Amino acid sequence: MNDNPLLALKALGQHVWLDNLSRTLLQDGTLQRLISADGIDGVTSNPAIFQKALADSSCYREDLERLRGSSLDAEGRYESLVITDIQAACDLLRPACVSSLGATGYVSLEVSPALAHDMAGTIAAAQRLYQAVGRENLLIKVPA
Repeated sequence: MNDNPLLALKALGQHVWLDNLSRTLLQDGTLQRLISADGIDGVTSNPAIFQKALADSSCYREDLERLRGSSLDAEGRYESLVITDIQAACDLLRPACVSSLGATGYVSLEVSPALAHDMAGTIAAAQRLYQAVGRENLLIKVPA
């Protein structure tokens, strides 16, 4: 019997996703530990998760200072901050994606909810984000 409830779930065929992502989790090794020791095989993100990460961590300070003087709009700044984190999480989960033949090992990134009633805009944004992240194990979320 497995004493780790997350690994016990995995043994039953369940896939456990972490509903959190931050640069702190990436830099301090927590996400890698959750993947290696606890069998986490997916990570979800959304603007609210990243807003909390930005507010709670000093890891973004340098990037925020750099972006303060940029000509990017709010969405461009957001994407500039989060794409690096999404790429790093995708890289950590890539072995799970490869070994499961694509059944697990994904990281989600949400298309802007402002596009909820714009199908063409949603598709274009999804394609643009997928290209910007450049990882096969990216899962684009479409808010509904």
